Amino acid sequence: MMRPQSSLFRPSIPMSHGLGDREAAILREIVEEYVETGEPIGSQTLAQRLQPSLSPATIRNVMAELARAGLLFSPHVSAGRLPTEKGVRLFVDGLLQFSSLTEEDRASIDSRLDIHGRSYQDILSEASSLLSGLSSAAGLVLAPKSDATLKHIEFVALGPGRALVILVGSDGQVENRIIETPPGVPPAALVEAGNYLNSCLGDLTLGNLRERVRTEMDASRHELGALTASVIESGLATWDADGGTLFVKGQGKLLADITEIERLTSIRMLFDHLETQETMLQLLQLADASEGVRIYIGRESGMFGMSGVSMIVAPARNEAQKIVGAIGVIGPTRLNYGRIVPVVDYTARMVGRLLG
Repeated sequence: MMRPQSSLFRPSIPMSHGLGDREAAILREIVEEYVETGEPIGSQTLAQRLQPSLSPATIRNVMAELARAGLLFSPHVSAGRLPTEKGVRLFVDGLLQFSSLTEEDRASIDSRLDIHGRSYQDILSEASSLLSGLSSAAGLVLAPKSDATLKHIEFVALGPGRALVILVGSDGQVENRIIETPPGVPPAALVEAGNYLNSCLGDLTLGNLRERVRTEMDASRHELGALTASVIESGLATWDADGGTLFVKGQGKLLADITEIERLTSIRMLFDHLETQETMLQLLQLADASEGVRIYIGRESGMFGMSGVSMIVAPARNEAQKIVGAIGVIGPTRLNYGRIVPVVDYTARMVGRLLG
């Protein structure tokens, strides 16, 4: 166990806990128990664990002081104590020890992000899945729209009513989308649609191409034919001009320990929020403000306005240190921060290389 280098982890707020060694040891033990089990811990159990040992009466007095400071609370009158979000924040900023990424985890991430023979969408989807698996939370991977010019567009028939749109950028990135096509579209119409768009490319970005095609379509529609024109419109509509691609995997893990109806409603609202364009922009802003991994507890990120949820986010940067995406994990406050932070950091660096 070791503390990370400054490039790996940046606290969201300055550390100013002012705790003595005894108070810090008790708070650390309570938070670590909470992270591992979600259960409160009492003075008798703490007395058996702490070294040097303290009497249960002394521990109860310290716990009462920590509760008055807003760092602990008791879920029941006779129960032990749990950390508040303020207590978890203090633990993360000053008491937490971060694990080194194991060689096994590193090899697993490298193999799962192997780009050979796969599209960028497949790689990013895989990245969000592996983050979810390694964190037992929801994994987020956001790739903003590339501003590179386009090199090639192609339509491939998949069967009745469906086609694959392949878009190749001048930077080598490949994006795939499945679209619905009108009934009776022949393969020739797909070829014609691709040929028309490729003839318009020049040195255009996707946004520029969309504007040009929309301007010229009315004049060219009679030459293209209705089915070909419909394929072109469907293909371009699959890419949002202002947005990016957000992959979210493992949402169901956020529901694992929830029994209260109000809490369940909040998590479902979180799911809806993750689908919005605003969330993508906010994720990029949070990543842009970070040199390394950042931890947001409860409402600190300003994104979801709800307690009981933590987010760990890091920027994915290319070789020129330009942000090309955001990598993160969303889960309950009792995330295993010490293990997840190195995973997010390494995954962000790998994805940055792939997108760069």
